[in-house]
Amino acid sequence: MNSFELQEDPKVQKTQDTEILCDNEEKQDYVTQLEASLTEEGVRKELEILKQESLKLTGFSFRTHTLFKKGGRHMTLILGIFASIGGFIFGMDQGVISGALLFMPKDLSLTSGEESMVTGFMPLGAVLGATIAYPLNEWLGRKISIIIACLFYSVGGILQADAHNFGMILSGRIILGVGLGLECTACPVYISESCTKRWRGGLVSLYQFMICFGLFCAYIVAAIFVNIPGNWRYMLGSTLVFSSILLIAMCTMPETPRWLMRKGREAQSYKVWSIVRGFDTAEERNEFYIMRKTVEKELSDSKDRWVIMDLVRVHRCRHAAIFGAIIAILEQFSGINSINYYMSTLMHEVGFTRVHAVYSSMIGSGTLLLFTIPAIYLMDRMGRRALWLSLLPGVVVGCFIIGFSFRASNIHIEEGIYIWGIITYYMFWGSGMGPYTWVIGSEIFPTYIRSEGMALVTWWTYIGNFLTTYLFTRMKTAMTGPGIFIGFYGGFVVVAWFYGLLMMPETKDKTLEEIDSLFSMSMFALAKHNWNNVKKTTDDLFHFRLKEVWKVE
Repeated sequence: MNSFELQEDPKVQKTQDTEILCDNEEKQDYVTQLEASLTEEGVRKELEILKQESLKLTGFSFRTHTLFKKGGRHMTLILGIFASIGGFIFGMDQGVISGALLFMPKDLSLTSGEESMVTGFMPLGAVLGATIAYPLNEWLGRKISIIIACLFYSVGGILQADAHNFGMILSGRIILGVGLGLECTACPVYISESCTKRWRGGLVSLYQFMICFGLFCAYIVAAIFVNIPGNWRYMLGSTLVFSSILLIAMCTMPETPRWLMRKGREAQSYKVWSIVRGFDTAEERNEFYIMRKTVEKELSDSKDRWVIMDLVRVHRCRHAAIFGAIIAILEQFSGINSINYYMSTLMHEVGFTRVHAVYSSMIGSGTLLLFTIPAIYLMDRMGRRALWLSLLPGVVVGCFIIGFSFRASNIHIEEGIYIWGIITYYMFWGSGMGPYTWVIGSEIFPTYIRSEGMALVTWWTYIGNFLTTYLFTRMKTAMTGPGIFIGFYGGFVVVAWFYGLLMMPETKDKTLEEIDSLFSMSMFALAKHNWNNVKKTTDDLFHFRLKEVWKVE
């Protein structure tokens, strides 16, 4: 077992604190009882009934299943790849605005305040998108929510490309942001609810990889159009191509089996699971059975109350909500989006010409893309907590190097140190912090409140995004370059490391239903378990038992 991993006590310690409510204890016992009482004959009997019901379905089909009739791994990968196109669009929008800011303010006669609004109000629109994502995700489903997000993307992209004044470009950015908040809430949950526990972290990390790939491609697009009249219009309008691809792809994809089960459409849930996951192994059959029974109990328990209040009222949900929100805020205040949005501008400030700034930005985005790949492989093999604690110190080092570059006495030295700092920062951030908001947010909430929980995480993500991008130029002026990168962003990364050390549970290789037991623990009990693991890890390090500290399974 990885030394960073939370070692669960089979008997979760009960406290006198009323935070751990009876319904959580009963639910945890219920899942345990289900697992203990499983019989192959009983599971097969229930599945056979659902199979017969699914054969009677009419008008329920999606074209993709004709290509992957056997389901399983291939279908799951295709589903994850298509859903991750949403992340690609996210990255494109981050990157193209960086290049467009070098030319658009002059063409539209924008003031510095209006320029900040054009940059910062997209994440503010994403806050609105995350807010409406809750009812859309819950009422219409994950699939339809992603399709609606694509429509917002298209409208926003058209307005940006055809903008003739500040009002049009600002409206386009806000509408684009609404689509972004809606898509970022729906896509990770869509992937998480559809794939096996062994691939969940990797496939949701693929979403972050596609964000980085989109960012890299955005700088390529910016470089292609940089010398063409009206270049920024082509840059901002390029995302229309990919939102159209995602829209068409999602029309061929199924809804998630867990959402269908929650809506009482059990035969359809069985049908989707048989295509996406299959029932070839006992593990798949048992997971579907437990999922079905757990969802039924959740529906029964939450029937007569407003479930969104459980994020405040119920300890298990409140614990997940606090943890997800803090992770989202800490990730944003590491400075990632300030660097992404203002990459070309910062390059220009340290001495590059506008054209060279666009080309040089590909170095940083390419590094981020390359070093996000390990997260796809290691997230489910090494663990979430191990990667977080191992790589965040490197992010701090990157912040220090970027900050010190502004104090270089020679402009060529300043350019070299800045590029070095950006590469270092992206190397460790790519797998160290990058995927966590989406991986954690998509898996830590119970099925019945996952829409609300993921919306909350996305909401805090874009609140942090808005604050760090809209206020960046003012903060940089007030704090200076070294102050904002070393003191502010570097300081928040240090706080994030200590928070993960004490409060981050390990969720790798656990079903979404098994994660309930981790967040049913009190925060004090979780911190105590993690501290005991810290002492063991420290002992392993001092005795050079490195395979026990970083164990890849």
